[in-house]
Amino acid sequence: MMTTAETYHIPVLLKESVDGLNIQPDGIYIDVTFGGGGHSREILSRLGKSGHLYSFDQDADAEKNIVSDDRFTFVRSNFRYISNWMRYYGVDHIDGLLGDLGVSSHHFDDETRGFSFRFDAPLDMRMNKRAGQTAADVLNNYTEEQLADVFYLYGELKQARRLAKAVVEYRRQKAIATTADLSELVEPMMRSEREKKDLARVYQALRIEVNHEMDALRDMLRGATQLLAEGGRMSIITYHSLEDRIVKNVMKAGNAEGRIEQDFYGRISTPFRLVNKVTTPSEEEQQQNPRSRSAKLRIAEKIQ
Repeated sequence: MMTTAETYHIPVLLKESVDGLNIQPDGIYIDVTFGGGGHSREILSRLGKSGHLYSFDQDADAEKNIVSDDRFTFVRSNFRYISNWMRYYGVDHIDGLLGDLGVSSHHFDDETRGFSFRFDAPLDMRMNKRAGQTAADVLNNYTEEQLADVFYLYGELKQARRLAKAVVEYRRQKAIATTADLSELVEPMMRSEREKKDLARVYQALRIEVNHEMDALRDMLRGATQLLAEGGRMSIITYHSLEDRIVKNVMKAGNAEGRIEQDFYGRISTPFRLVNKVTTPSEEEQQQNPRSRSAKLRIAEKIQ
């Protein structure tokens, strides 16, 4: 499949998310989800000669879209390590961070990666194809209890225990290797009116587990909180309730758990001020880019 920077990933809420950073021409910024480079290019277009952008992506495919610009540094890494990498580059503060979470258009459309039940493909689902266990490894090696936890916690599926039992029974006969295998074993448990939605949640749960997405998100947000200078902004786009809850908690309370801390006078102690409520894509954008339909943009400014 031929992939270009334009087709690799259509940036969601492009203007709104970059506008939300309130970019200073000489500032230092991070795009933690480079992908096709759409958001990064927009940030660079607003930077002056002394500004700089660091963009993260662990997927080797994204490297084909690297921007040739002296003000740009591409970091081949999971974004959970932003603190380590900024220390490596001698950066002790940043003026803004943008994250377009979830899965890129490219991953869903690549028939070889196993991210979508639209294609029969090996069950891989790794963002970084160079390391870690695959979705097939999870399905064939996890205990029934572990699988039930994955389906319930990351897919929010009511039938998590039944699904886990079905996986264990299926793999006694043969290994679960492809998306067709997975669909064959779970579809009998899906109500026809919810089949595609629930099947998508099964895939979401496995993808999150394979890539340790929730742990990586917590680590990234913790690092971003420490790195942001006073007045610096964080602009994050989420696609499902699990990641949105974590982002919302960090922006409201300063921690992923949403634990509220108050000062002597009962005022909430948080390092952030919320800049917007929640921004969602226009109907026009949703029609042009179906992936954007579940997107939510949250923006916060560092105040202490």
